[in-house]
Amino acid sequence: MDWPERVAKLRRWTSSGVRAPHKPLLLLYALGSYQRDADAELRYSAVEEELKRLLEEYGPSHSTTPAYPFHHLVSDGVWEVRTDQGPRSPGTGVRVLRSSGATGRLVPELRAALRKDPALLGQLARVLLDFHFPPSLHTDLCEAVGLDLDLADTESLTGGVPGGARERAARRQRDRRMRELVLTAYEFQCAFCGYDGMLGASAVGLEAAHVRWWSFDGPDEVDNGLCLCSLHHKLFDKGVLGLGEGHRVLVSRRFVGRSEASRQQVLALAGRPVIGPQPGTAPIADRHRKWHADQVFHGEPRESANSPSTG
Repeated sequence: MDWPERVAKLRRWTSSGVRAPHKPLLLLYALGSYQRDADAELRYSAVEEELKRLLEEYGPSHSTTPAYPFHHLVSDGVWEVRTDQGPRSPGTGVRVLRSSGATGRLVPELRAALRKDPALLGQLARVLLDFHFPPSLHTDLCEAVGLDLDLADTESLTGGVPGGARERAARRQRDRRMRELVLTAYEFQCAFCGYDGMLGASAVGLEAAHVRWWSFDGPDEVDNGLCLCSLHHKLFDKGVLGLGEGHRVLVSRRFVGRSEASRQQVLALAGRPVIGPQPGTAPIADRHRKWHADQVFHGEPRESANSPSTG
C-alpha cells in the first residue's frame, strides 16, 4: 500500500479553487493523536470543539462542522468510525455522532504500517502540509494538532516520500527564482509596512509571499507574489490581512490587538496602499487577489485607519 499516495489523493469537494481543508486537518489531528498514543480512539463528543477551532483558524471563513470530515474521511480508506452499536459511521449529523458514542481512528492497516515504519508518520504529515497549506503555517499547525515532526524523523516531501506522491510533486516544481524576483520587484521592502532590514548585503526578515497559495495552483510569478516581512507574511496567510480593490491593505474585523505594537503593526494598515511594485513590474493579478479574499481572508475588513470616526 502506497500510503503517501493515498493521502495525497484525499477526495475533497473542489470548485474554482475553493479551499476544503476539512479532511487534511482531521487526518493531521489523527496523526498527532497516534504519535501520542498509538491505540487511542478519538471520541467525537470529546474532540468536536478542538476540531471546530482548527477549522475556524485554518479553514475558509465560512462556517462548517467537523462532523463532515469525521464521517466522509472513511471513504478514503485511511479512517474508521465505530459507534456503541459497532463499526460504521452513523452519518454527518452532529447529534447522532454525539449520542451514538462515535469514535474514529486510523484504519488498522495504516496503524500497522506506521508501527513497521515510524518515519511514515512524518512523510504523511509532510504530504498533508505541503499539498494543503503554505509553509508559513506548517509549524503553527503542527503545534495545534500536537504533532512533533522532529520526533517523527521526517524527510522532505520530494526526497523522503516514496512512490506516486513523490512523482506527483516532481511534476510541479517550485521556481527557486521566485523569492529574488519578488523581492527585487518590491525593492526589498515589505509591501505593507515598508520594513527593509539588511544584514550586510542580504535582506533579513523579508519573504516572498504567494497571494494564491502554491498548494492551490498559485503560480511562481511576480503577479502572484508580495514582498512581506515575516510578521505580515504570517498574518497574510492566516487571513488577518488581505488585499482590497485599488491594491489597498485589508485588516479583518475579527483581529483583536490592544497593545501599541498591534495598533501600529496591524490596525494602522487598514486602507493603506500597498508599497510597490516598482514601475514596469506587473502588479498583483486581480484573479489571485480575489482568490485570497474569498478563500483566506477572514470576515469583513475594517474601515480605513484614516477614516473619520462616525461615533
